[in-house]
Amino acid sequence: MGIALIVVIAIVAFMIILVIGVYNGLITLRNRCDNAWAQVDVQLRRRYDLIPNLVETVKGYAKHEREVFQKVTEARAKAIDAGTVKEQGGAENMLTGALKSLFAVVENYPDLKANQNFLMLQEELAGTEGKIAYSRQFYNDNVMKFNLKQQVFPSNIIANMFNFKEKEYFEIEEPEARRPVEVKF
Repeated sequence: MGIALIVVIAIVAFMIILVIGVYNGLITLRNRCDNAWAQVDVQLRRRYDLIPNLVETVKGYAKHEREVFQKVTEARAKAIDAGTVKEQGGAENMLTGALKSLFAVVENYPDLKANQNFLMLQEELAGTEGKIAYSRQFYNDNVMKFNLKQQVFPSNIIANMFNFKEKEYFEIEEPEARRPVEVKF
């Protein structure tokens, strides 16, 4: 009877340690996802702060391109107000398209392309776009690990017991974003 009791206690202790380990692993991955999203958000905010300066610089040269400026401004506002990861992805698609239109307009103004202020803003925006791409990849990698941990045995049982929910990927590459920008004058 003594050995059976020791075996039962050992099995129960092992199960408790397993549950604690898996639970802590899920918490760690969830926090990594949240931190990675915060890094994406920092870069997106930086992008949103650069856009008004860029638009104002271009406005000085291309006063009659009001529709393009309005689209950029509206897309920026929607991106800032996005609540979920999915909404953010859709808003970023709109903003990327609007910025492509803005840069297509710039091509028609040689003086603007040589303007130091515009070049500096364009360079900062290009750097920020690279940081956004890296942050998005880092976030999506963490989401993949977190979601995978919730789907494999035995951690899926613990994830369900403690009501862990899968995270959404941050996807902004829609088929329409892959098409070339159409500029009409």
